[in-house]
Amino acid sequence: MDLGVCVASHISDVDYVVRAEELGFSHAWLADSQMLWSDCYATLAVAATRTSRIKLGTGVAVAGTRPAPVNAAGIATINALAPGRTFFGVGAGNTAMRVMGLPPQRIKDFDGYLETIRPLLRGEEGLLSLPKGSGVSPVVHIMPDKGFVNFADPIPMYVSGFGPKSLALAGKHGDGAVLALAANPDAMHSMWHYLEEGARGVGRRLDRQSFYTTALTAMVVLDEGEAIDSPRVKAECGAMAMAAIHYSYDQWRNFGHQPPNHLAEIWEDYTSMLEQVPEERRHQRIHAGHNCWVLPEEEKFLTPKVLTSSSLIGTRDRLLEQLSELAGAGLHQVMVLPNFDTRYENIERIARDLMGEARAF
Repeated sequence: MDLGVCVASHISDVDYVVRAEELGFSHAWLADSQMLWSDCYATLAVAATRTSRIKLGTGVAVAGTRPAPVNAAGIATINALAPGRTFFGVGAGNTAMRVMGLPPQRIKDFDGYLETIRPLLRGEEGLLSLPKGSGVSPVVHIMPDKGFVNFADPIPMYVSGFGPKSLALAGKHGDGAVLALAANPDAMHSMWHYLEEGARGVGRRLDRQSFYTTALTAMVVLDEGEAIDSPRVKAECGAMAMAAIHYSYDQWRNFGHQPPNHLAEIWEDYTSMLEQVPEERRHQRIHAGHNCWVLPEEEKFLTPKVLTSSSLIGTRDRLLEQLSELAGAGLHQVMVLPNFDTRYENIERIARDLMGEARAF
């Protein structure tokens, strides 16, 4: 199994990607959210000039904020700087859209987006849908020579899918999928069912060895006797846990979806807190600190159930057992996104305690 890092794109902290490469992490996925972090393509460009082995790409690019030709040109530019180690992760975009008060791209539109961008990533012609249903326009990069972009080296496309419909699109269009962390091997097998169902719908057959699957999480190696909700654990993976709560609130607020069971004990207090924020600006408050830090007033929501629902937390032996089980069920990579202020310490510990054996799974 590969271990990668998901990075809150920071133009002045490319040293973090450099250190991840030195420690043996396989991939660096630079997150794309225009009202939260630095621009992912600018940060990837700097990272490409500072690294030589680690695979670099978007983690994930948001379909709703950039037309397909724009995202294709952006990642093909990175491929000119990091030939043969560039990938393109793409999703419909929850946080990046919600933080502007907009909904993520609908499944139908995301399907069309993937249909358009796939040939563009190969330097081939795609069909761009025109506004207001007025037809399509053929588009292609008309000056791919002279090093402006690189299509000669393949750019694999990994499609983000957290529900049955988006997983089916990943199977239909992708070279791999970006997944929520599977709670157990049975959950991983269920994800594969939806991926393969989407592929079958267009006559594809997925090879479970080559169709590359990656799960986003945070991971903390416990010291002997350390509690799951110790201050150190919260300092390393609390932001991931809160981001999952933010997502559940969006689903409840916008679609009426009931929160998962592990949030039952904190849900009333959490929703009451957010309802103190005026409706017209609540979309800004929901994602404050997103996947970087936990606001002081939200610390109380980091219960053991909340922490373990979104992160891998355990002793070295237990984590290796979980990684082995997930690898056996068809997961190829775990990418970790620790809290911003403890990110270096976190990946140092993971590399020291887990990297060697995890590679053998």
